[in-house]
Amino acid sequence: MAQYRVAVIPGDGVGPEVVEAALRVLRGLEEAYPRVGFDFVFVEAGMSRYERTGVQLGDEDLEAIKACRALLKGPTATPTGPGSYRSVAVTIRKALDLYANVRPFKTREGVDAVHQGVDLIIVRENTEGLYAGVEYRLGRGAVSLRLITEESSKRIARFAFELARRLRRRRVTVVHKANILKETCGLFRQAFFEVAEEYPDVKRDEMFVDAAAYAIARRPQTLDVLVTSNLFGDILSDAAAGVTGGLGVAASANIGDRYAMFEPVHGTAAKYAGKGVANPCGMVLAAKMMLEWLGELGAASMLESAVDQVLKEHRRVTPDLGGGSSTTDMAEAIVEELKRRAR
Repeated sequence: MAQYRVAVIPGDGVGPEVVEAALRVLRGLEEAYPRVGFDFVFVEAGMSRYERTGVQLGDEDLEAIKACRALLKGPTATPTGPGSYRSVAVTIRKALDLYANVRPFKTREGVDAVHQGVDLIIVRENTEGLYAGVEYRLGRGAVSLRLITEESSKRIARFAFELARRLRRRRVTVVHKANILKETCGLFRQAFFEVAEEYPDVKRDEMFVDAAAYAIARRPQTLDVLVTSNLFGDILSDAAAGVTGGLGVAASANIGDRYAMFEPVHGTAAKYAGKGVANPCGMVLAAKMMLEWLGELGAASMLESAVDQVLKEHRRVTPDLGGGSSTTDMAEAIVEELKRRAR
């Protein structure tokens, strides 16, 4: 049996609830699929940690994360405005060089969606762009620098093509605004097409970011793998979630050459904290992506199939999915489905 040491950040808002639900499901998976096991190492990070200690994430926490095979992270809160601490997610991405953010979006039977038949992946460069955090006040104004390098642009393009090839996807589309942002988006676009020459078996094309947003809203079935810069990818991801069933069923992977972090796409949803109504699927499907990254494809497939069956049957689902069940109840329904499949 493979035993994996996994760091866990419960997070803020509904984070602890959806994380506990996901861990409950993973413990159920251990019983249903005994070839994998987990040792969880808990790391406190985010607003609750900051309010108690004045630090949102310490160096010792990063070392604890590095000592694990993967990180499961719940949503964490970040204050708005100047002078506040840096996002926990952004801090971890930079510290561990998690340069590729992978967000798959697909319609699932039983989940109400604007469009059916959608199966697209957004690959987002995770370390540069406007999220690099290079900004400062200038008199009565403020300046934010958009950092784009050839090295990172080629790295994320190559990642997207490798992903497409591995998953037997038809096409990779670079999303940019090079007609206006001629230097930064121009460099990102140029790097993409240079890398594309290494993958003659995968089709390649391009879209302006506004056209991509329109395509996601109106005809997302035509999209396959999109690769784009940091801010564009973040915004387009929420749009994609909106037309495929909502943020509650959307998961995300942050991948580097050595480390990886997995989290739901949704935020802390603080107004729902403690009410037990948060949808655990985004967090559970993030755990599924973690299993895939660990090479445990059988366990990942079993877990996703269990989630899909619960959604399809509308069995004990949370209010956002049209049900009346709690976060814990829905997690238990997934565990029961795992056990049924193990018989």
